[in-house]
Amino acid sequence: MTLTTKSYDEFVVAALFDTVDEAIVALGDGRVVFPDSDKSFEAHPNAGLLTAVVHPTGVGVITGGDDGRVVWTTKESGSVELAVHKGAWIDRIAVAGDAQVIAYVAAKKVFVRDLLKKTEHIFTHDHSVSDLAFSPDGRKLYCSTYNGVNVWFTRVAQQKPTKLKWTGSHTRLAMSPKGDYVVTAMQENALHGWRLKDSKDMRMGGYPAKIKSLQFFAQGKLLATSGANGAVVWPFLGPNGPMGQEASEINPEPSTMVSVVAGSSEDTLLAAGTEDGRVWLGELQSTGIEWIKREKGSPITALALSETGTRILFGDEDGFVYIYEVEA
Repeated sequence: MTLTTKSYDEFVVAALFDTVDEAIVALGDGRVVFPDSDKSFEAHPNAGLLTAVVHPTGVGVITGGDDGRVVWTTKESGSVELAVHKGAWIDRIAVAGDAQVIAYVAAKKVFVRDLLKKTEHIFTHDHSVSDLAFSPDGRKLYCSTYNGVNVWFTRVAQQKPTKLKWTGSHTRLAMSPKGDYVVTAMQENALHGWRLKDSKDMRMGGYPAKIKSLQFFAQGKLLATSGANGAVVWPFLGPNGPMGQEASEINPEPSTMVSVVAGSSEDTLLAAGTEDGRVWLGELQSTGIEWIKREKGSPITALALSETGTRILFGDEDGFVYIYEVEA
């Protein structure tokens, strides 16, 4: 097992793996870096990069910036502009891989681009949209906004959205892999969820801090979040999800808070980065915790597990990027 360190002297916005486990890092100064080959591209020259996701094809990364541009960057072809909206900030992007659809936010408008049909739809909201997620089949798009989540049919031009209502500001959004639950992080240190078959509300509170990172893992049976001294894990094992259940706090460290979490899509592997610069990996069924980076430093801002579970990629506020190779 090895830990490789690289320094890029810039805030790490995103750490990602593509479909062939190629590591990709998006940096705040507009660069997209492929650490495995040390290739670097100016995706957003003289601008700030705000968000990044793997392209629906699984090749390269789509980024949005404060220059109003949406850019696709691959290791082979470099950066290609997909769209530009002058004066706007593109700070949230979502993709549906099987459906080959991209959605991105520009203030109160969400642009949905169908790569197969070569069409684009625009969905306008009453308030700014904070996050996006597609249903697993890509047929619906969920948009978190003030007082709930708006639900749109991806390929329908003229429509009114269905609304999942809950008073307050919703800042992050996660969709379960089977498409049966959607969960948002709230402004007031709590989660709110809906069981989609009947729009049943789920209140999930008790957090000491705001939740900036949340992800379903273990085939959707578990949801991990930041916002506490340890990683908070909610069970979604039965037909009622976490309703009537309690969350578990994994590996709490009293001196710091978890800043970002990442879980394996198939297994009960969970990684967490902390505000004091440390990272651990846990196998929840065996209750074993391994410290990947024990040394304290700048807050961990991005974290990803490869699909094979053999590589972990993470970065911090100061631009240090780490690649951890795990035994297969």
